[in-house]
Amino acid sequence: MKYIVCLKQVPETDKVKINPETGTLIREGVKSIINPYDLYALEAALKAKDAYGGKIVVISMGPPQTEEALREAIAYGADEAILLSDRAFAGADTLATSYTLAQAIKKIGDYNIIFCGKQAIDGDTAQVGPELAYRLGLPYATYVHKFEIKDGSLIVERDLDDGTQVLKLNLPALVTIVKEIGEPRVPSIRGKMKAKKAKIPIWTAGEIEADEEKIGLNGSPTRVVNVFSPPARGKKEIFTGKPDECVKQLCERLGEVISI
Repeated sequence: MKYIVCLKQVPETDKVKINPETGTLIREGVKSIINPYDLYALEAALKAKDAYGGKIVVISMGPPQTEEALREAIAYGADEAILLSDRAFAGADTLATSYTLAQAIKKIGDYNIIFCGKQAIDGDTAQVGPELAYRLGLPYATYVHKFEIKDGSLIVERDLDDGTQVLKLNLPALVTIVKEIGEPRVPSIRGKMKAKKAKIPIWTAGEIEADEEKIGLNGSPTRVVNVFSPPARGKKEIFTGKPDECVKQLCERLGEVISI
């Protein structure tokens, strides 16, 4: 069995800044971490390895500093890591990102399950996983909190707004993972030593045979123009007293507003 985990390095702070000329994230001076949801995806892969054996390959697209996140993933228990880094990848939206990841995964080949976090905390789009599955022609399930491999198929339980859905997916398949899969384990001393010594190959656009018109800004039909906190709107009123008194005050105030 071979499991691929897609991992993203994101800013630790919510005070991100955008380059006004390129519309890309300014990373200088901002501490980065592994996207928390991707740690749950890695934990899911580790559970699969514990139960069914196999190898875990973690991939990430980003600047050279992303190597730190990949070494951390190896410390958690991943077997190999690959960094996709090229200036041509900069400014990629989800469409360009999924294309780049798909090209890398095609080069890796011979995999059984791709694990992704349900979304990244910097973009919150939850688009890359499904887009990646589409590009690779794979069956997929989102918001998965439980899975097992049975009779050559992947049986998953996924969260819905009104309950849980059980699906049977033919392998290879892709799943996006939610935190209910279980808390990420603590890196072992052996894992940290392995991570320190690991050789992490860097693949450029040419090495994954990427079309230059489908990567980075060239392949991104959407751009981030600005990121800001919306200003407070209107006045705030606080009603005090017993619940029934507050309800009465609220109803009276709403009546005044509606009658205006």
